[in-house]
Amino acid sequence: MASSFGHSFRVTSFGESHGGGVGVVIDGCPAGYSISLEKIQAFLDRRRPGQSVLSTPRQEKDQVVCLSGLEGGKTLGTPIALVVYNKDAKKDHYTDMTKVFRPSHADYTTELKYGIRAVSGGGRASARETIARVAAAALAEQVLEELHPSLKVIAYVESVKHLQANSVDVDSLSREKIDEHMLRCPDEQAREQMSQLILEAKKKGDSVGGCIRCLCLNPPKGLGEPVFDKLEADLAKAMMSLPASKGFEVGEGFAATQLFGSEHNDHFEVKNNEIRTTTNFSGGIQGGISNGENISMRIAFKPVATIFKEQQTVDRDKNPQTFKPKAGRHDPCVLPRAVPMVEAMTLLVLMDHFLRQKMLASCAKSDASLA
Repeated sequence: MASSFGHSFRVTSFGESHGGGVGVVIDGCPAGYSISLEKIQAFLDRRRPGQSVLSTPRQEKDQVVCLSGLEGGKTLGTPIALVVYNKDAKKDHYTDMTKVFRPSHADYTTELKYGIRAVSGGGRASARETIARVAAAALAEQVLEELHPSLKVIAYVESVKHLQANSVDVDSLSREKIDEHMLRCPDEQAREQMSQLILEAKKKGDSVGGCIRCLCLNPPKGLGEPVFDKLEADLAKAMMSLPASKGFEVGEGFAATQLFGSEHNDHFEVKNNEIRTTTNFSGGIQGGISNGENISMRIAFKPVATIFKEQQTVDRDKNPQTFKPKAGRHDPCVLPRAVPMVEAMTLLVLMDHFLRQKMLASCAKSDASLA
C-alpha cells in the first residue's frame, strides 16, 4: 500500500482513524533550519475536528509530538518523525459495518483489493490520515519561509453546492481573515447562506460538497518538469489524493475550453526589468513549469459519503441490505476543514520541487566549474 509522496522532500504517513495514532516520517529535509512545533500545532489546529457546528463533533486536540530529526529546534537532516495520538477513538460506533459495504465509501474496494480492511472509521481512507500531511506541510512551510520568504499559500471555500462566493478581494486575503468565520469563506454575504445550507443538510442527516480555491502568491520561478512531473500534474495528484476530492483545475481550467487561443494566451511584457505576463489565464504554470505569476487552482469535493439516511447496499455475502449508521461523528460538509488540507498538499509539492530545482542549479554550477 503506497503511503509516500514526493521525491527530494518525501513524506510517508502512517496510522488509522481509530488506531493508536496518526503520524508522518519526513525524508530529505535539509539540515540547519529552525522549526517551531508551536507553528506545526497551529496548522494542525485548523484541521482538527470539533471546531464548529459545521464539522464533526469528534473531540481531538491533535497534539503533535516530535520523535526524531530535530535538535534544539533545528533540523538535523535526518528523518523527522511527527505523531499525533488518538484520544477520542470509538471503535464501537462501527460494529454494524463489519460485513456491510457503505455506499460510496472505500469499504468494498479496499476489501476487494486487500482481502481485509480497518472497519472503524474507514482506516487509512479516513480524513484523519491527513494529520500526517498537514504536520509535514507545516514544517515545510517554515523551511520555505527561509528559502523563498515572499511565497504565500492561501486557500478558501469558494462554493458550497450551488452557492458561489463572488466578492473576494484576492489582494487582501490572509489566513487570519479567512479563519475568522467557521466556514473559511471570505465572502461575508455568501458564507451566511452557505452555512445555513450546510446546517439544513446536517439536520436532515445529509451532506453537501463544493469547491475550494487555492492561491500560491509570489511563487518561485522554474518549478516543475516539462513531461511527467509537470508542476500542475503533481499538484493535481496531490489534490486528488485528498479524501472526497473529485476534480482539479489550474488557471482558467475547464472555462478555457470556451475561449479562442487569441483570448486565452498570456502575452509577455517586461516589468521592473522582469519578464512577466499581462494576463494569467495559465494560472502561473506554462509547459509544466512555474513562470512566477500567481498559481491559481480550484479543487472540487463531493458530498461526504457518510449520511444518516437509509440507503440500499449489500453485505460481504452479497445479500441486499438497508443500511443507516447507528452512530458516528462526521462532517456534513468537508470544505471548512479541507482548506488547510489543500494548503498542505500545495506546500508539500512546492517544497519538493523547490529542492529539486535547487539541486539542479547546484549540479549546473558544478558542471560549469569542471568545464
